[in-house]
Amino acid sequence: MKDMDQKRILKFLRQVMANNNREWFQEHKKEYEAVRAEYERGVQQALERIVTFDPEIAHVQVKDCTYRFYRDTRFSADKSPYKNHFGAYINAKSKKALRGGYYIHLEPDHCLLAVGNYWLPTNILTSCRNEIMANTAEWLKCVESKAFLKYFGSDEASSTKDPTNIDSWDQPQGFGLAKLKTCPSGFPKDWPHVNYLRLKDYCC
Repeated sequence: MKDMDQKRILKFLRQVMANNNREWFQEHKKEYEAVRAEYERGVQQALERIVTFDPEIAHVQVKDCTYRFYRDTRFSADKSPYKNHFGAYINAKSKKALRGGYYIHLEPDHCLLAVGNYWLPTNILTSCRNEIMANTAEWLKCVESKAFLKYFGSDEASSTKDPTNIDSWDQPQGFGLAKLKTCPSGFPKDWPHVNYLRLKDYCC
Protein backbone atom coordinates (compact mmCIF):
# COMPACT_ATOMS: atom_id res chain seq x y z
CA MET A 1 0.00 0.00 0.00
CA LYS A 2 3.04 2.25 -0.02
CA ASP A 3 2.11 3.75 -3.42
CA MET A 4 -1.52 4.49 -2.54
CA ASP A 5 -2.35 8.21 -2.48
CA GLN A 6 -3.65 8.33 1.09
CA LYS A 7 -3.65 12.14 1.23
CA ARG A 8 -6.06 12.37 -1.69
CA ILE A 9 -8.33 9.72 -0.20
CA LEU A 10 -8.42 11.32 3.24
CA LYS A 11 -9.01 14.78 1.76
CA PHE A 12 -12.07 13.46 -0.09
CA LEU A 13 -13.36 11.70 3.03
CA ARG A 14 -13.10 14.93 5.01
CA GLN A 15 -15.18 16.61 2.32
CA VAL A 16 -17.78 13.85 2.59
CA MET A 17 -17.92 14.32 6.36
CA ALA A 18 -18.67 18.02 5.82
CA ASN A 19 -21.14 17.44 2.96
CA ASN A 20 -22.79 14.08 3.56
CA ASN A 21 -25.75 14.45 1.20
CA ARG A 22 -26.69 13.06 -2.20
CA GLU A 23 -26.63 16.38 -4.05
CA TRP A 24 -23.01 17.11 -3.11
CA PHE A 25 -21.96 13.53 -3.73
CA GLN A 26 -23.42 13.45 -7.24
CA GLU A 27 -21.52 16.63 -8.08
CA HIS A 28 -18.29 14.97 -6.91
CA LYS A 29 -18.98 11.44 -8.19
CA LYS A 30 -15.92 11.42 -10.46
CA GLU A 31 -13.62 12.24 -7.54
CA TYR A 32 -15.26 9.46 -5.51
CA GLU A 33 -14.63 6.98 -8.31
CA ALA A 34 -11.01 8.12 -8.53
CA VAL A 35 -10.30 7.79 -4.81
CA ARG A 36 -12.21 4.51 -4.65
CA ALA A 37 -9.98 3.14 -7.41
CA GLU A 38 -6.93 4.45 -5.55
CA TYR A 39 -8.02 2.69 -2.34
CA GLU A 40 -8.71 -0.56 -4.19
CA ARG A 41 -5.25 -0.34 -5.75
CA GLY A 42 -3.84 -0.17 -2.23
CA VAL A 43 -5.92 -3.18 -1.15
CA GLN A 44 -4.60 -5.12 -4.16
CA GLN A 45 -1.05 -4.33 -3.06
CA ALA A 46 -1.92 -5.56 0.44
CA LEU A 47 -3.32 -8.81 -0.98
CA GLU A 48 -0.14 -9.40 -2.94
CA ARG A 49 1.96 -8.86 0.19
CA ILE A 50 -0.21 -10.91 2.58
CA VAL A 51 -0.32 -13.93 0.27
CA THR A 52 3.46 -14.28 0.66
CA PHE A 53 2.94 -15.40 4.27
CA ASP A 54 -0.73 -16.51 4.17
CA PRO A 55 -1.31 -18.55 0.99
CA GLU A 56 -4.90 -19.33 2.07
CA ILE A 57 -5.99 -15.94 0.72
CA ALA A 58 -4.47 -16.49 -2.73
CA HIS A 59 -7.94 -16.67 -4.34
CA VAL A 60 -9.24 -13.48 -2.70
CA GLN A 61 -9.90 -10.53 -5.00
CA VAL A 62 -10.36 -6.88 -4.10
CA LYS A 63 -14.13 -7.06 -4.68
CA ASP A 64 -14.34 -9.94 -2.19
CA CYS A 65 -12.98 -7.93 0.74
CA THR A 66 -13.98 -4.28 0.27
CA TYR A 67 -17.12 -2.80 1.81
CA ARG A 68 -19.82 -0.63 0.25
CA PHE A 69 -19.41 3.12 0.69
CA TYR A 70 -23.16 3.61 0.78
CA ARG A 71 -24.70 3.28 4.25
CA ASP A 72 -27.73 1.14 5.05
CA THR A 73 -29.85 3.72 6.89
CA ARG A 74 -33.05 1.67 7.24
CA PHE A 75 -32.59 0.92 10.94
CA SER A 76 -30.31 3.81 11.90
CA ALA A 77 -31.14 7.16 13.46
CA ASP A 78 -28.26 8.58 11.42
CA LYS A 79 -29.59 8.99 7.89
CA SER A 80 -26.28 10.13 6.37
CA PRO A 81 -26.16 8.28 3.04
CA TYR A 82 -22.38 7.75 2.89
CA LYS A 83 -19.68 6.38 5.15
CA ASN A 84 -16.73 8.50 6.25
CA HIS A 85 -14.23 5.71 5.67
CA PHE A 86 -13.08 2.98 3.30
CA GLY A 87 -12.77 -0.50 4.75
CA ALA A 88 -11.61 -3.94 3.63
CA TYR A 89 -11.55 -7.24 5.52
CA ILE A 90 -9.35 -9.93 4.03
CA ASN A 91 -9.70 -13.59 4.94
CA ALA A 92 -9.99 -16.92 3.17
CA LYS A 93 -13.77 -17.30 3.59
CA SER A 94 -15.12 -13.81 2.67
CA LYS A 95 -15.47 -10.57 4.56
CA LYS A 96 -18.64 -11.79 6.29
CA ALA A 97 -17.04 -14.96 7.64
CA LEU A 98 -16.41 -15.40 11.37
CA ARG A 99 -12.76 -16.12 10.74
CA GLY A 100 -9.52 -14.39 11.60
CA GLY A 101 -8.26 -12.00 8.97
CA TYR A 102 -6.74 -8.63 8.10
CA TYR A 103 -8.62 -5.33 8.27
CA ILE A 104 -7.65 -2.10 6.47
CA HIS A 105 -9.48 1.10 7.46
CA LEU A 106 -8.91 4.60 6.08
CA GLU A 107 -10.74 7.41 7.91
CA PRO A 108 -9.61 10.95 8.74
CA ASP A 109 -7.81 10.83 12.12
CA HIS A 110 -8.79 7.18 12.61
CA CYS A 111 -6.76 5.04 10.19
CA LEU A 112 -6.30 1.44 11.27
CA LEU A 113 -4.58 -1.79 10.33
CA ALA A 114 -5.75 -4.82 12.31
CA VAL A 115 -5.43 -8.58 12.36
CA GLY A 116 -7.39 -11.25 14.22
CA ASN A 117 -11.02 -11.82 15.25
CA TYR A 118 -13.48 -9.14 16.38
CA TRP A 119 -17.04 -9.27 17.78
CA LEU A 120 -17.20 -13.04 18.04
CA PRO A 121 -20.38 -14.89 19.04
CA THR A 122 -20.18 -16.79 22.32
CA ASN A 123 -19.78 -20.27 20.81
CA ILE A 124 -16.77 -19.28 18.70
CA LEU A 125 -15.26 -17.20 21.51
CA THR A 126 -15.54 -20.27 23.76
CA SER A 127 -13.82 -22.37 21.10
CA CYS A 128 -10.97 -19.83 20.91
CA ARG A 129 -10.52 -19.98 24.67
CA ASN A 130 -10.49 -23.77 24.62
CA GLU A 131 -7.87 -23.74 21.86
CA ILE A 132 -5.67 -21.40 23.89
CA MET A 133 -5.85 -23.76 26.87
CA ALA A 134 -5.19 -26.79 24.68
CA ASN A 135 -2.21 -25.18 22.91
CA THR A 136 -0.83 -22.94 25.62
CA ALA A 137 2.85 -23.20 24.71
CA GLU A 138 2.21 -22.33 21.06
CA TRP A 139 -0.09 -19.43 22.05
CA LEU A 140 2.40 -17.92 24.49
CA LYS A 141 5.21 -18.30 21.97
CA CYS A 142 3.22 -15.99 19.70
CA VAL A 143 1.67 -13.41 22.01
CA GLU A 144 4.52 -13.10 24.52
CA SER A 145 7.38 -13.03 22.05
CA LYS A 146 9.53 -9.92 22.01
CA ALA A 147 8.47 -9.12 18.45
CA PHE A 148 4.76 -9.27 19.33
CA LEU A 149 5.05 -7.34 22.59
CA LYS A 150 7.05 -4.61 20.86
CA TYR A 151 3.99 -3.61 18.83
CA PHE A 152 0.94 -5.12 20.48
CA GLY A 153 1.61 -5.61 24.17
CA SER A 154 3.79 -4.77 27.11
CA ASP A 155 5.59 -6.51 29.93
CA GLU A 156 2.64 -5.52 32.12
CA ALA A 157 0.42 -7.77 30.00
CA SER A 158 2.54 -10.83 30.64
CA SER A 159 0.67 -13.88 31.92
CA THR A 160 3.29 -14.36 34.65
CA LYS A 161 1.25 -12.08 36.93
CA ASP A 162 -0.64 -13.48 39.91
CA PRO A 163 -3.70 -15.23 38.39
CA THR A 164 -5.64 -14.92 41.65
CA ASN A 165 -5.71 -11.13 41.30
CA ILE A 166 -6.91 -10.76 37.72
CA ASP A 167 -8.92 -7.60 38.34
CA SER A 168 -5.66 -5.71 38.80
CA TRP A 169 -4.30 -6.70 35.40
CA ASP A 170 -4.10 -4.22 32.57
CA GLN A 171 -5.56 -5.07 29.19
CA PRO A 172 -2.72 -5.93 26.78
CA GLN A 173 -1.97 -2.69 24.97
CA GLY A 174 -3.05 -2.94 21.35
CA PHE A 175 -4.24 -6.53 21.77
CA GLY A 176 -7.89 -7.22 22.41
CA LEU A 177 -10.41 -4.38 22.38
CA ALA A 178 -12.65 -5.57 25.22
CA LYS A 179 -12.37 -7.94 28.17
CA LEU A 180 -14.44 -9.46 30.92
CA LYS A 181 -13.95 -8.27 34.50
CA THR A 182 -13.72 -11.87 35.70
CA CYS A 183 -12.86 -15.28 34.32
CA PRO A 184 -15.48 -16.48 31.80
CA SER A 185 -17.99 -19.01 33.08
CA GLY A 186 -16.88 -22.61 32.78
CA PHE A 187 -13.15 -21.86 32.80
CA PRO A 188 -10.73 -22.27 35.76
CA LYS A 189 -10.15 -18.98 37.60
CA ASP A 190 -6.74 -20.14 38.82
CA TRP A 191 -5.35 -20.99 35.36
CA PRO A 192 -1.94 -19.24 35.13
CA HIS A 193 -2.78 -17.44 31.88
CA VAL A 194 -6.39 -16.55 32.62
CA ASN A 195 -5.90 -12.97 31.37
CA TYR A 196 -6.08 -14.31 27.81
CA LEU A 197 -9.38 -16.06 28.52
CA ARG A 198 -10.93 -12.80 29.67
CA LEU A 199 -10.51 -11.17 26.26
CA LYS A 200 -13.77 -10.79 24.30
CA ASP A 201 -11.96 -10.56 20.98
CA TYR A 202 -8.56 -11.60 19.64
CA CYS A 203 -7.30 -8.81 17.44
CA CYS A 204 -4.39 -6.39 17.26
